[in-house]
Amino acid sequence: MKLQCIVVDDEPMARKGMEEYVADVAYLNHAGSFESAADAKAYLVNNTVDLILLDIRMPRQSGIEFLKELKNPPLVIFTTAFPQHALESYELNVIDYLVKPISSERFKKAAQKAFDYFLLKHPQMLPDYFFIKCNQQLEKILFNEVLFVEAMQNYCIIHTASRKLICYVTLTAMVEKLPSARFMKVHKSFIVALDKVTGVEGSVLKVGKMDVPVSRNLRQHVIEKITGGSLLRR
Repeated sequence: MKLQCIVVDDEPMARKGMEEYVADVAYLNHAGSFESAADAKAYLVNNTVDLILLDIRMPRQSGIEFLKELKNPPLVIFTTAFPQHALESYELNVIDYLVKPISSERFKKAAQKAFDYFLLKHPQMLPDYFFIKCNQQLEKILFNEVLFVEAMQNYCIIHTASRKLICYVTLTAMVEKLPSARFMKVHKSFIVALDKVTGVEGSVLKVGKMDVPVSRNLRQHVIEKITGGSLLRR
């Protein structure tokens, strides 16, 4: 699945740079580039876009003015040389605010935020499985099967209710593979499926019949993610 992305910037070199960054992100598809808000507006009349990389200071109409005119705006990341518009931009619920010159790593972080938010709002778009190489063969694993993932030296063990799969992959790679809306790294050696946690006791998460440790500095954040704000208090 890829987000359909357009670039709106009056500077040719800035557009080219954004296009190259988009091409380097697997879940983004460059659908078009435009030098003015008017051109982008005309494109949006007949085309669906998931994400706009939008400059702010442009001739005739600014990016902020353009965004305010959109009735059902897609996700927006501002790309600008002027940091003073940050507060106003967040009042418009933009995903991120990137100040030029923009590094590749900073762009990728913003793109990941957009992708995660999109999946959170459109869970039906998320594939319900992934493939991973285990025991010299590809295994299809449903996201809903996974209870937690445990790191063991240079490999990981994927725990499900019915089996354990040993895979020669790092925990970092598993974090990138599993959707952040459903999974969370809770310890240097563990990732858990948030909806499979049935209880929290001290620094231990109850997952099925297993106990999974949670880092002390992450415990409160983990509880907030698990409960989704539904924790009853006195």
